[in-house]
Amino acid sequence: MRIVILYHPNSEFAGMCEDYAQEYHNRNQDEKIELISLETEAGAQLAQTYEVVRYPAMLVISGDGSLQRLWQDQPFPLIDEVAAYAHA
Repeated sequence: MRIVILYHPNSEFAGMCEDYAQEYHNRNQDEKIELISLETEAGAQLAQTYEVVRYPAMLVISGDGSLQRLWQDQPFPLIDEVAAYAHA
């Protein structure tokens, strides 16, 4: 599984996204959340592919590229909820 946060690094939510990703890693040592800027080509492409329209957004993507779960805007889910999708 791949966990991604799509966000704008210079927005008011940037610190919250970065803190969330760090806390997730602290609790799940062998996993990380990818922080991807929407201002990059990769970020814009992911947003288009998975029809993300509100930011920040968190996506759980399976190995075959299918979307398992999408959270858009605030509030983010509990870390344990994200981990449950990642371990499914």
